[in-house]
Amino acid sequence: VGDALGRPGGNFNMVKDPDLVSVQEARTLVTRAREAWNLFAHFSQEQVDQIVAAAAEAASEASYELAQSAVDETGFGVLKHKFVKNKFAAVEVYRFIKDLKTVGIIREIPERKLYEIAEPVGVVAAVIPSTNPTSTAIYKILLCLKSRNSIVLSPHPAARECIQATAKVMREAAEAAGAPVGTIGCMEQVSLEGTQELMRHRDTAIILATGGMGLVRAAYSSGKPA
Repeated sequence: VGDALGRPGGNFNMVKDPDLVSVQEARTLVTRAREAWNLFAHFSQEQVDQIVAAAAEAASEASYELAQSAVDETGFGVLKHKFVKNKFAAVEVYRFIKDLKTVGIIREIPERKLYEIAEPVGVVAAVIPSTNPTSTAIYKILLCLKSRNSIVLSPHPAARECIQATAKVMREAAEAAGAPVGTIGCMEQVSLEGTQELMRHRDTAIILATGGMGLVRAAYSSGKPA
């Protein structure tokens, strides 16, 4: 059916291929994260530490709710244990990294005329498992923020909602503290193809992969440091 000019007529339902949608989302998030990193890479140590502190505090305050969402969604683990892991990631990991110098010259060896200068790598692809979804997301986000890198999370399909919730809590806190929009991204349309695109994207600098052997092999064969 068409009109006089041969153009198709009528209403057609657009069928979306979930894999193609996932691949496009990965590309969009990496591009956005790269743009955010172009700004974030030039932040001062004071600015970085302020952002990290805000994100850690938000994750700590939400630790119980995030633990509950992880248990409810995945059916794995014990609520109390998930809560402890979330608290450990948000409080103890933060305590370990908070005073580390990650901007500019971080070490000098005058007698050898050597200077160590901290330099961020860019966009980090972070693959998050279903077994420890929220605590893994928390510590990976904190590490990336502290080192002035942007991050895009690829959740395990069985833990998508709780990982997205974790990213949202920390993203809102980080942006309120001054992080560029797009510094923390999380995929919503998750598929194997989308995750592979995230890992192989030209603007992805490094991969933090946590998961089964198949996933780890895929990360190591992506052509990127993993």
